[in-house]
Amino acid sequence: MSIGRINRTKGIALAAITSTAVAAGVFLIQGAADADPKPTLEEAKKQVAALQHKAEEAGESANDLRGQITASSARVKALQAGIAKQQVQVDSVKRQIGSLAVAGYQTSGISTTAQLLLSSNPDQFLSQASTAQAFAGQQNSALRRYQVAQGKLTDLQASEQTELSALQAVQTKQDAFKKQLQANLDQAEKVLDKLSDAERKKIEEENAKEAEEARKQRPTRDGDRTGDDKDLPNVPASGRAKIAINAALSQLGDSYVWGAAGPNSYDCSGLTMYAWGKAGVSLSHSSKAQASEGRRVSKSELMPGDLVFFFSPISHVGIYLGNGRIVHAPRPGKSVEISPLDENPYNTAVRPG
Repeated sequence: MSIGRINRTKGIALAAITSTAVAAGVFLIQGAADADPKPTLEEAKKQVAALQHKAEEAGESANDLRGQITASSARVKALQAGIAKQQVQVDSVKRQIGSLAVAGYQTSGISTTAQLLLSSNPDQFLSQASTAQAFAGQQNSALRRYQVAQGKLTDLQASEQTELSALQAVQTKQDAFKKQLQANLDQAEKVLDKLSDAERKKIEEENAKEAEEARKQRPTRDGDRTGDDKDLPNVPASGRAKIAINAALSQLGDSYVWGAAGPNSYDCSGLTMYAWGKAGVSLSHSSKAQASEGRRVSKSELMPGDLVFFFSPISHVGIYLGNGRIVHAPRPGKSVEISPLDENPYNTAVRPG
């Protein structure tokens, strides 16, 4: 066997060995990834809570784009209505020009001088020529109107395309946040999948118990509390703040659902928007936007009904109840509840209305 053939044979064998080793390495790495150590129940709870909070952050970022999308959609609709109206005007002028063109064509075959020389009644012809000159002026006027109308139509169409492009860009950005939200929720579910059936059932039972206890704290029609929580303040609020607080407390135990603003589920800014809406105050469906929709107050100045914002950048909001507590929709997987003010990193507060 020649040396070249031997070398080729060794090369083939080495490549096969290398490919096998790489494949085995990939298998071992994948196997190691799939074989992550099973978390304890408490570790799983912390991991799930962290992932659910990340989902809420993405959700509030998506919510923050709602206003832009609504405003842009309204501008597109207005532009489309303007385009339709302007198109009617352009078509009307075009028809007028067409009528004038047909009428003018009938006398356009002979020059004005020739018609005067051949006319049997020069005086009558001159009178008609004056009328024809006025007719030509009408044509020129119609052409100018058409140019103006068509120019305006073109400008409106260009504005519509610009606005549509901007709208699509914002919608694409919002879709990315929605995907991020879902990815975090999916990752949280994978953490739960590592637990035993008994452990998962325990978490579900704990969440159900928290929701039931929260529902027991809902106010009755006269505003009294029905639960046994003696620390829950009989909120010293009046006017719009009292209406907003009672509206929020009436949703205790309702589930957190991103993008929801009632009547049976809410996200954090959806709850505050709903509650203050009942008091006649319009808020955006976005915690970041709501932070600019009221008078800024310091933490030491907090009064029942104030909106309190958390994290930096802002990604969560609740309603202050007094006594260092808030009512809020915490995060995915949880329900509307009353929590300590300092449970999350405080950012700022505003007083709506």
